[in-house]
Amino acid sequence: MQQTVQAIIDDLSQVIFGKQQQIKLALTCLFSQGHLLIEDLPGMGKTTLSHALAAVLGLSYQRVQFTSDLLPSDILGSSIFNANEHKFTFHKGPIFSQVVLADEINRAGPKTQSALLEAMEENQVTMDGDKHALPTPFFVIATQNPLYQSGTYPLPESQLDRFFMRISLGFPPKEAERKLILGQHNRDYAHLPVRIDTQQLIEIQNKVSAVMLSEPVVDYILALVSATRNNSQFANALSPRASIAVGKAAKAWAFIDGRDFVTPDDVQTIFASVTEHRLGLQHDVSSQQIKQLINTVDVPL
Repeated sequence: MQQTVQAIIDDLSQVIFGKQQQIKLALTCLFSQGHLLIEDLPGMGKTTLSHALAAVLGLSYQRVQFTSDLLPSDILGSSIFNANEHKFTFHKGPIFSQVVLADEINRAGPKTQSALLEAMEENQVTMDGDKHALPTPFFVIATQNPLYQSGTYPLPESQLDRFFMRISLGFPPKEAERKLILGQHNRDYAHLPVRIDTQQLIEIQNKVSAVMLSEPVVDYILALVSATRNNSQFANALSPRASIAVGKAAKAWAFIDGRDFVTPDDVQTIFASVTEHRLGLQHDVSSQQIKQLINTVDVPL
């Protein structure tokens, strides 16, 4: 299984150059059964990563371009009257895919943004009183542009908290960008090898859940979270949902590294990606604050 996971990382690295850390974080999010928010400038490879991830994992994929006039029904689907049967029939929207890319999510209005909340939290859509189950696994990747750009609506805290992780791809290394300029990149997702099937992905998610989280590491997570609750530099303190997410992400990172137990280093590696959006921190200014927080908490021996 570890060889398969490494093969997935290697395949994605052939599409997204020089970003192995971010690829591993995206897989950490998926293996933890969470949802991913990618914040970056346009043209940084956000859409490419999501499409390639779905291709190499053999998952059904839909991309929704969020705009100011997008309606909730454009995402969830709608009931249409069937004249032959004299009744309304529900026609599923693009949300009914295993991987859904909500592209530029913060360009849509709050009502449309909130249409994703039930789907992300409960893996279902309620329409006209009927509940419709979403496929398994179900993974939302949302991209958002920096808030200083025109035409953006900030995501409310309640929706930010539904995202398990927030990452940024950032500018590529010089040599990686050279390859992009020379056209030495593979955007033919159809020819990416499918490394695992749906059942194997679910097995990986189950194996991640079984990774050992020792009492000292749990205490370390609690100490980090508690440190945000009496610290004026953070707009929001971390909730118990954040504590649970840190533990799950640390397990997934340990699994990707080939271990069945979590170390404090695992917690430190994933901590910023899991917590900075919940703390109300902008990605470009958060790293130093997170480092300061980690440095204030003793690491268990």
